[in-house]
Amino acid sequence: MKRMPYADRRDAGRVLAGLLQDYAGAPGLLVLALPRGGVPVAGEVARVLGGDLDILVVRKIGVPDQPEVAMGAMAAVADAIETVQNDDVMRQLRMLGWDAAGFGEVAAREEIEMRRRQQAYRAGRPAPHLEGRTVILVDDGLATGATMRAAVLAVRRHHPLRIIVAVPVALGDTESEMRQLADDVVCAWSATRLHAVGQAYEVFDQTTDDEVRAILDVAWTER
Repeated sequence: MKRMPYADRRDAGRVLAGLLQDYAGAPGLLVLALPRGGVPVAGEVARVLGGDLDILVVRKIGVPDQPEVAMGAMAAVADAIETVQNDDVMRQLRMLGWDAAGFGEVAAREEIEMRRRQQAYRAGRPAPHLEGRTVILVDDGLATGATMRAAVLAVRRHHPLRIIVAVPVALGDTESEMRQLADDVVCAWSATRLHAVGQAYEVFDQTTDDEVRAILDVAWTER
């Protein structure tokens, strides 16, 4: 069987870190992981580059009865929430007679879960200061790009010096779409023929809350 590019998320993080060497030592370098899957990747990036590691909690807003299909996403920095819609999906839903007001209902439920995760992961720690910092946003891959788009817009509100989107794999045209929003995009593999991010990994188990907390605890203790 042909080996996938990455053994697991940590392996992908080490590969990605090698492509981000130009940012080692950048002013106020902050590596922001999108939980949960982005945290093991970002942990390796922060370790290699010597940057601070933190999280930016995001939630996909899925289509009712098809939650894997993103009709939008939301991201939160402290109490500020940025919500985006996937225009293509919303257009298709409207053509099928779906009431667009349902977006708000699903978003409200996802906000509750997003707040829960913020509290669970941070354990009382404050959100990171972003103004004037070089921020690298890391996830384990881009599928529709909805959650990363929300993340970039949420971070942009807080006036960072520079925003870099960094991922091990991007599907379809998501890499080029990100270049319209971020100051730089570092993508190890633009996989136009893959149908799911997990296909880029030999092991793509779900990252647990406990794993996220363990990685963050080590990073925050070492600061």
